Amino acid sequence: MFSKTLPTLSILIFLSLWQLLAWYLHSSLLPLPQTVAHVFFAHCQSGELPYHLGVTLLRLMVSFFISMSIGCIIGVALGRNDKLNAFFDHWLVIFLNVPALVTIILCYVWFGLSESAAILAVVINKVPNVIVTLREGTRALDKELLNMAKSYQFSQFKTLRHVILPQLHPFLMSATRSGIALIWKIILMVELLGRSNGMGYQLHLFFQWFDIASILAYTIAFVGVIQLIEFALLKPIDNVAKRWRL
Repeated sequence: MFSKTLPTLSILIFLSLWQLLAWYLHSSLLPLPQTVAHVFFAHCQSGELPYHLGVTLLRLMVSFFISMSIGCIIGVALGRNDKLNAFFDHWLVIFLNVPALVTIILCYVWFGLSESAAILAVVINKVPNVIVTLREGTRALDKELLNMAKSYQFSQFKTLRHVILPQLHPFLMSATRSGIALIWKIILMVELLGRSNGMGYQLHLFFQWFDIASILAYTIAFVGVIQLIEFALLKPIDNVAKRWRL
């Protein structure tokens, strides 16, 4: 019972510390929580925050779907084929170490300040991480279970559903959670550099105006949505996928 109240207690302590520090500093650089809450509701009522949040979330969903689809296919292929992995391993190292800022700038220079260039920049930055995660997951597959499925003449779909996916599930969830966290940060940079809408664009404007309250309000809104996705979507999927272990 006490463990269920810990998250609420943690949030209350955080808000209390924020309140005390804001009172102590008495500076516009750190507004009070109630000031940020007032700004948050003002932006919601004006429709600005829902609009820009929706634009960013749409970019996140499109980029995430493309990145996960491409990354999973290539990752599994590299994990099952040693020669293919040896050939592309250095490519992965290169793309993993190219800064996101460089990729974004190059995509905008080569393809223009377009929506497709923005999505492409995000995908290029995320795909290598998914590939590496799924490659390691494929390498960790239990070969005895695969041989058993083969001896019982499982179809490819049945093998995938009952043997491969349950073992890859932890790696898929890891790639999903890290993917959402990484993609939204890259999207903010993409929007800041070359888009005329979205959370990153708005944060750039607030930075120019030194509007700290609005920066915090928009940040809290996006973090809140990400937390909602985690608890309303990812955790239930995770729990359903783990039922076979019970």
